Amino acid sequence: MNDSRAFSIDLLAMARQIMLAEGFEPNFPPATQQQLADISAHPPQLVPSDKVRDLRGLLWSSIDNDTSRDLDQIEVAERLSNGDVKVMVGIADVDAFVAKDSPIDQHAARETTTVYTGVCNFSMLPEDLSTGASSLLENVDRPAVVIEFVVDINVNVNVNINAGGSIRASNVYRAIVRNKAQLTYGAVGTWLEGTAAAPPKVAASSELQAQLKLQDEVAQTLKKLRYEHGALNIDTSEVHPVVLNQQVVDVVKHEKNRATELIEDFMIAANGVVARFLENVSSLRRIVKTPEHWDGMVRLAAAQGEELPAEPDSKALNDFLLKRKAADPDHFADLSLAVIKLIGPGEYVLERPGDSEPGHFGLAVQDYTHSTAPNRRFADMVTQRLIKALLDGKPGPYSDDGLAAIAANCTQKGDAARKVEREMSKRLAAVAMSHRVGETFDAIVTGVTPKGTFVRVLQPHIEGLLAQGAQGLHVGDRVRARLTRTDAQRGYIDFVRS
Repeated sequence: MNDSRAFSIDLLAMARQIMLAEGFEPNFPPATQQQLADISAHPPQLVPSDKVRDLRGLLWSSIDNDTSRDLDQIEVAERLSNGDVKVMVGIADVDAFVAKDSPIDQHAARETTTVYTGVCNFSMLPEDLSTGASSLLENVDRPAVVIEFVVDINVNVNVNINAGGSIRASNVYRAIVRNKAQLTYGAVGTWLEGTAAAPPKVAASSELQAQLKLQDEVAQTLKKLRYEHGALNIDTSEVHPVVLNQQVVDVVKHEKNRATELIEDFMIAANGVVARFLENVSSLRRIVKTPEHWDGMVRLAAAQGEELPAEPDSKALNDFLLKRKAADPDHFADLSLAVIKLIGPGEYVLERPGDSEPGHFGLAVQDYTHSTAPNRRFADMVTQRLIKALLDGKPGPYSDDGLAAIAANCTQKGDAARKVEREMSKRLAAVAMSHRVGETFDAIVTGVTPKGTFVRVLQPHIEGLLAQGAQGLHVGDRVRARLTRTDAQRGYIDFVRS
């Protein structure tokens, strides 16, 4: 099993097995190949009209992961004469390629999401589409749905963010667009933060530099406003494998930076615009309900020497999180995880006109839907079709019962996808650590349970079982831990106290 190719084949087979066990079907049905051929022979017509604007001349750019090719959104901003800023988010018009109830659409409706396992991606759509024809790749013309909103960057924090907050005006329309610069989170983020030079494409264009700094200014305003109203500042400490030549060689922690925040805040704002645009028709919403187990949150704060009110209050919870992050940054990821578990998972729901559904507790917004990633999420494809029907003055393409069924399946498959990704993450970490058996690491105790005591190594950022020497330890204790065993088949990593 030391052969890198053998390791890779085993991991791919493992990922596939876990996918099948969680109810996914990784293979596309044969009929999709004929549909792909038809799409290639008859691509969408990119002709401007009174319903389709020609916005190819704008300085659009995308920011995504280093390896991403399923690009769903591009952005551009313009400062207006009164000091406000107009932001446009272009979303890949996947519906222009994939007809409702076609073979590709039926497969996407069953799977509902792309699953990222670290060794391969199980795409919701055939990659000829999601990373090719319908992706907003650099220097190609693409059909898009544009979400436009005007932001008052000098807004008072006391405004009602559930009514759009600092967003003065908004619009949704179809367009033809061209991505002028395909950029990455790491390179743009460190440049915006002043810790690294601009990436080559940015360094070569003063106009692009000004554009990205304007976008960053707007995003920071939007983020500040959401935090003032109780959006939760949470660090989940995601770790991802480093794969070279078909072999997992390390795991690294993905840090948030100004570029990831820029996209996150633009997408939250855009999804709010779409939710309000669809308020008079039945649609899908993505919600995280007010926590039912708030008493657990109160006990969690008390264990940290802090106090939360008796009734759910997202602003008070975020103030507590910010205080703990400053006081104890090493444990903040574990505190964040505990809070996420107590809040509970998000879910998709049907919202009909006049319904009073709960908002998104973690984002501190009342109006929220998923609309910005149609290459990766079926709910976003559905929302895109609802948008286009409304723009064309046509009846919605789905019944309320149909939307309710889609919402339930998207929720179930989203939970299953996260389980697949967690299971593979543990196995990849075990592979990456296999050559370090016998080494000793600085670690923090992250859990003391009936199943055992768990520790998280500080570098690399992985967790395992403390199989020996756990007596008398408590959550938060620092220890030296020696790696004694890894089991990639089960995703086990075992340490003993050193």
